[in-house]
This record gives sequence, structure tokens and C-alpha cells, in this order.
Amino acid sequence: MNCFHTTIAVAAFAALSVLAGPKATAGKPVYLGHRQAAGLSSDNVNHDAWDALLRRYVDTNGMVDYTKWHASSADRAALHQYIDQLSKVSPATKASRAGRLAFWINAYNAVTIEGILREYPTSSIRNHTAKVLGYNIWKDLQLYVGGRPYSLDAMEHEVLRKMGEPRIHFAIVCASIGCPRLLNEAYRPARLDEQLQTNARDFFSRAQNFRYDSARETVHLSSILQWFGKDFGSTQSAMLQKISAWVPQNAQSAVASGRVRVAFNDYNWQLNDQRSR
Repeated sequence: MNCFHTTIAVAAFAALSVLAGPKATAGKPVYLGHRQAAGLSSDNVNHDAWDALLRRYVDTNGMVDYTKWHASSADRAALHQYIDQLSKVSPATKASRAGRLAFWINAYNAVTIEGILREYPTSSIRNHTAKVLGYNIWKDLQLYVGGRPYSLDAMEHEVLRKMGEPRIHFAIVCASIGCPRLLNEAYRPARLDEQLQTNARDFFSRAQNFRYDSARETVHLSSILQWFGKDFGSTQSAMLQKISAWVPQNAQSAVASGRVRVAFNDYNWQLNDQRSR
């Protein structure tokens, strides 16, 4: 490689490093938590610290006050301590299904928030998802659990989706307005079904995620149902039947029948930041 091409390559790598954010290195994973698990069951994780942070910085619409959270060294440290506690869990240790679901949902959301705070200020998580070279928050930000690193992608696709609970798609939040709202409380094993039901109904109550046009017999759905529709049923009709329990009452019969056209809304990747209002 001659000097000209070397200079271009170095400049390109530097540009990617800048885009990746001040604390992420292009092309290298960022590890959170401890490499060694303590054998803790996910049933026994204390989610109180995460609950307190969510109540302090997240409103009832799931919008986050990243500005204040980013500025608070004490609450940044509290988030780190909570994430460290998550890494002490061993997936091999016996736990209830609700305990495992609550653990991984909280883990996904906490790691996502940490990833955004590392890059803040930013306008979208998509600013930090390099496809070829550079840092990709979904792949390179990894939490040790049971001594193994789990990326956000792995938490979602290798763990949560395989647990057969489609309502996770209304609970895990990729820091975007197009996502379901970030619940401003921690998910708890004892209340998990109630919390998932609440957020599922909230999801379909919002026009960006669901709208029924009776004149055209068409339902307009979030792209989440396009990407993950198979998690709700093997066919479009089965998917509609499944979600009919959560859509507004005046549309339930039409949706459950399956005899409606389906259109998918564009996804809004803008950061779920209170400052953007």
C-alpha cells in the first residue's frame, strides 16, 4: 500500500472512531460487568436500583431525560453497579421462567441505556450501528452473564425470542421513538404478566403502532410486527388473531377475523429523548 492509500485508510478509520463515540473504539467490543459469575439465580436479582433510576429519569410515555442522567455521576455509577450485579447471574442456576424473562428484559434495557449514555449527546441509536467497519452498539456492547458475553442482539435473538413470549417485543426498548415505551419501573418476576399486558395494550393504543381504518378495512401496524410477526403466529392471520387481545376494543373483532389488509408504518429511529420534544 503506498503512502497516499495509507493516509486515506488512516483517515477513514479515524472518522469511524469519531462516529463510534468518545468511549467506544471502532471495531472492538465493549465489555460490561464481571467475567466470573457468582452463580446467582435470576430469581434473586435485586432490581430496586434499576427501578429507582427508571422512576427518576423516565416519564409515563417512556421518554428518557438523558441530559440529566448523563450529567449525574452518582446515577451513572448506580447504573454501572446494577449492571455489575446482573453479570453475577448464572443462566445455569435454577430459576423460574418469569425470573429469567424479567432478568433479560431488564438487562437488555439497562445495557441499551448505558450504551446511549456512553455516546450522549446523540440523536439516534442508528448513529452507532456501523454495518461493516466500526462500533455497532447492538453487537459490540456486551454484558457478561455466567462468564459469557452477550450482545444486545444475542439477548434478543438467542435468549428472549427463544423463550416463546412474544410480548417481549413490547418490553425491550432500543432507545427509539418507534419502540414500545420504556416502562418507568423495573420488570419484576411476581408482576411480570401484568406488566407485559399493560405495555402490550399501551403499545397498540398509540397511533404510530396501530390504527384501524374501517372504511378501507385496513390495519396500520408498527414495523415491529413486520420484522417479528412470526413470533406471534406462523401466518399473518394467526398474528392478527394473537394481537387482537391487545388492540383497542373497537377494532378487536375486525383484527381477530384476519379479514383485513395490513400496512406497516415507517419506523421512527429518533432517540426517545425528553429533550427532543
